[in-house]
Amino acid sequence: MTASEPAPFGDRLAAAFGTYGHLCIGIDPHEYLLKEWGLPLSAVGAHEFGLRVIEACAGRVGIVKPQVAFYERFGSIGYRVLEEVLVEARAAGLVVIADVKRGDLGSTLEAYAEAWLSPGSPLEADAMTISAYQGFGALEAPLRFAETSGKGLMVLSATSNPEATAVQTSIIQRESQAGKTVAGGIASRVADWNAAHHDGQQLGSIGVVMGATIDFEDVGIDLDELARGPAAPILAPGFGYQGADFSQVRSIFGVTAGQVIVTASRSILSAGSEGIRDAIDRQVAQVAEAYA
Repeated sequence: MTASEPAPFGDRLAAAFGTYGHLCIGIDPHEYLLKEWGLPLSAVGAHEFGLRVIEACAGRVGIVKPQVAFYERFGSIGYRVLEEVLVEARAAGLVVIADVKRGDLGSTLEAYAEAWLSPGSPLEADAMTISAYQGFGALEAPLRFAETSGKGLMVLSATSNPEATAVQTSIIQRESQAGKTVAGGIASRVADWNAAHHDGQQLGSIGVVMGATIDFEDVGIDLDELARGPAAPILAPGFGYQGADFSQVRSIFGVTAGQVIVTASRSILSAGSEGIRDAIDRQVAQVAEAYA
C-alpha cells in the first residue's frame, strides 16, 4: 500500500476491534422506537434518532450499522438525512457498515457499489451488505471496486430467518463448490477471495453475514475455512433482542470468534435516548468479558 492508497477495510476493522472491542450498534429507527424516543415518524425523526445514536456511540464502540430501509421509506428526504447520518458517523471515527443488502448483477450491481463505497459519495460507507444469490461470480465488479477503494463487502451467507433455510441449505451441483450447501459455498468463496487478494492482512476486507442463532454445521458452513488467514470478518446479527446471548460469542463462533462483529440494535436502542449510553457501556463490558 502506497501513501496515496486507502487503508484496507479489514485493517480499519481490526483497529476498531483493538480499540473498542467487537460490539457494533445498529442504527434502526423502527416506528415503535421513534415513538418511545419521543420523535416523529418522519425523516426528521429518523435523522434526529440517527444523530443521537452516533453521539452515544462515539468513544464507546468502534462500529455502527445503519439500516437503510428505515430511511428509504421516507423517500428522497429520507436519503437526504441518511447522507448526514453517514457523514456524522464517519466524522466521529466510527466504522460504518451500510446495511443495504443489494443484490443484482453486472453493471447494476457495480452502480450499487459506486453509490455506497465511492470515496466522496453522498452515501459513502466503509462497507455494505450484499447478496450473492445471483451467484458469487455476479459480485466481481463490487469485489474489485471494494478492493481499489479500500472498502468492504459483507456477503449474505446464513441468515437467521427460518424462511431462508430451504435455499441456504440447498446443495450446489456445479463448479468448484459442488457438494457444498449454498451458505457454505458462499462462505468458502469469500475465504478464497481474501486469501487471494488480502494476503498479509489480519482480517480480509470481504466478510460474511451469519446469524448468531444459526447452527453453522447444519447449514454446511466450515468455520475453519473462514478462520484461515486473512480471516473473513463475520457480521453477526441475532444477539440480544433476537435471542443469542452476548456471553456465548465464543461458544457460538468457535475458532472464528475473534473476527466477529457482534451486532445489536433493539436490545440497546430500547433503552431510549436517556438510557442508551448506559446500555452501550453495559453491553461493551459484557462483550469484553466474553472475549477475556
